[in-house]
Amino acid sequence: MRLDQYLAKACGLSRSAARTAVRAGKVKRNGTVCKAADTALSAQDEVVYEGKPVVWREFVYIMLDKPAGILSAARDARERTVVDLVAKDYPGRALFPAGRLDKQSTGFILLTDDGALAHELLSPKKHVEKTYEVVLDTPVTREMVQGFEQGVTLADGETMKPAKLLCDETRPCFARVVLTQGVYHQIKRMFGVYGAGVNELRRVAIGEVVLDDALGLGGFRELTERELASLKR
Repeated sequence: MRLDQYLAKACGLSRSAARTAVRAGKVKRNGTVCKAADTALSAQDEVVYEGKPVVWREFVYIMLDKPAGILSAARDARERTVVDLVAKDYPGRALFPAGRLDKQSTGFILLTDDGALAHELLSPKKHVEKTYEVVLDTPVTREMVQGFEQGVTLADGETMKPAKLLCDETRPCFARVVLTQGVYHQIKRMFGVYGAGVNELRRVAIGEVVLDDALGLGGFRELTERELASLKR
């Protein structure tokens, strides 16, 4: 990759601004000022811009704890999106959410610019499990548990794939739901079949990767190598 292209991607600069910075002597390559914007970089080269190391990776993978009231979208003309929450820290990245949560739902959103991985995670053929914590306005019943195991038929006649509904004896209105689908408002519609309303919905895991409780609502961090490897499996 050319030096100016690398600088533009890593720092969120335009190509012309990157070229200007290079020619002005603001960029070092392997400890030496480099004023040739078309210099070809190798994977081993170290780049410093205005005294700060510059690192650019082909893709990034970010775990975000989505707050309520934020859209699960890459951009919106009127409302804040999940990408807006991290954009300042990732200039120049074309990030998007790999999967969605309702506006008022909270929890694990994976933000990335790796379209291939996102496609794999969302593909119905891959059966990637997503785990949710749910608070209902009525206690969980055995009928609900059995219905989820068999596959709930929604009010519009569409039958969902079998899902896990895990109860908590100490909290009758609380449950965990494990799905492999991503149908619009799926969990709310499934419980609606049994006359139950969903007061709170929070995604806590994608596959075997569990949301980091230390993040807090609106917090984010990049996936560890182990977490990323797990998702890729």
